[in-house]
Amino acid sequence: MSLIRKILTVSGFTLLSRIFGLVRDLMMARYLGVGMASDAFVIAFKLPNFFRRLFAEGAFSVGFVPLFSKALGKEITPESQKAAEAFASRVLGWLLPVLIVMLLIMEVAMVPVMFGLTGGFTDEGAAGAEKFNLVVELGRYTFPYLLLISLVSFFAGMLNAVERFAAAAFAPVLLNIVMILSLLFFNSSDIETARYLAGAVSISGALQLLLLFGAAKRAGLKVTLLKPKLSEDVRQLLRVMAPAAVGAGIMQINLLADIIIAARLLPEGSVTWLFWADRLAQLPLGVIGIAVGTVLLPSISRLLAAGDNEGAVAQQNRSLEFSLLITLPAATALGMIAYPLIATLFERGAFTATDTQATSFALIAYAIGLPAYVIQKTLTPAYFARGDTKTPVIYATISLSVNLVLNLVLIQFMAHAGIAAATAIAAWLNIILLYGGLLKRGHFHVETQTWINCGKYIVASAVMATGLFYAGTTLHHLFETDNWQRIATLAGFVAFGSTLYFASAFALGALNLKQIRLAVSRKN
Repeated sequence: MSLIRKILTVSGFTLLSRIFGLVRDLMMARYLGVGMASDAFVIAFKLPNFFRRLFAEGAFSVGFVPLFSKALGKEITPESQKAAEAFASRVLGWLLPVLIVMLLIMEVAMVPVMFGLTGGFTDEGAAGAEKFNLVVELGRYTFPYLLLISLVSFFAGMLNAVERFAAAAFAPVLLNIVMILSLLFFNSSDIETARYLAGAVSISGALQLLLLFGAAKRAGLKVTLLKPKLSEDVRQLLRVMAPAAVGAGIMQINLLADIIIAARLLPEGSVTWLFWADRLAQLPLGVIGIAVGTVLLPSISRLLAAGDNEGAVAQQNRSLEFSLLITLPAATALGMIAYPLIATLFERGAFTATDTQATSFALIAYAIGLPAYVIQKTLTPAYFARGDTKTPVIYATISLSVNLVLNLVLIQFMAHAGIAAATAIAAWLNIILLYGGLLKRGHFHVETQTWINCGKYIVASAVMATGLFYAGTTLHHLFETDNWQRIATLAGFVAFGSTLYFASAFALGALNLKQIRLAVSRKN
């Protein structure tokens, strides 16, 4: 299967997940609105996700997947698969006990943890105390998700290494389905809705684990739970994970800092505005960026293990081109139609026009950094596949320190949108550092044709932006009422912008049907 077809496979299931996620968010906006319950749920939901990104999808994945892939080798044989499975079993012997201990500690210590995260909302009086108690309660409901999703990541890493991408890409759909069902059947009050929604998060983790365990079994992957033992390969994994954990920790601490700043220094609702803007910005990132990172890491790990550096560089260039082909117009469109998009999707029930305006400002800022987030998914595997998890940590420390400083500066002028703008600026700084490091070592370079094609994508995006600007100026009145006319107009904007972009790309020679067929059919 070609690299592009693998990416499309993951992207397709991820798109399905994002569609269900959008439905979930629409229902959250309807039943939770913006206020105490919504802020409490967002904070409680982010806590296990903080550790998930730190550990399960952060340090653990970037260490485990390359080592497991290298054990499999460029060509998988029964012997190499058996060796890889033995390594995975030794890892599981440590992974599960650590997760259980962490879960128990966090459940007991949820009050001080949440106080450190929110400050207890002490400046809000009795209402602040009620809000804090709700945050603690919801945090206890959501945190088991970490244990379950970490095991999901363990099985997903093995499946991705043997090029079985579908189950892991589909798993997040279950999270959204369970949350949607919760919103449908338990919505008598905003607080009750938040409670059941928090419980639904952990229930979905159990369902995802069952899905991935079954998929691994069908793929012929066998692991056993062994007594924890510090074998040499486990020690190697820990050595690789340590700096990766620091880097992921720095990134997640900055994300938590965003929440703390929004919760303590900005008006109520700021946390929720940022949450929904980030959700929309995450749509193209999830569909393309995460898919590229998922496919690229095990693929180039196996190529480098076989000494094929040129093949790894070529795969990165193709991934970069394909990523920006979709991401550049997506980021441009999100910025150009932020207000009508959010008004059409969310502005009903408890979600007001004021919320639409505030959320759109944040979305525009996030959109500026969107291409950088996707490029990062192309560059970081070049470090991780070589076992270098230290260098990205150094770069992350620099860029995220800048992010923290900019947060405090920009909120003075842009309120909550300043937090989104700081995130975007820091993301671009990180890209400059990552690419410079790879170029200096001779591990990666952007090919001339890739530069040319990306330039054409930028021109095509500019053409689309111009068309959307004039269309928005002419037809803005069609978004003033909450009815099917607004939905139809938004659909027309999307179709119009897409047509402009791809027509321009074909006219500039950035795309042709022969190239598309070749990219989809080409083998690794």
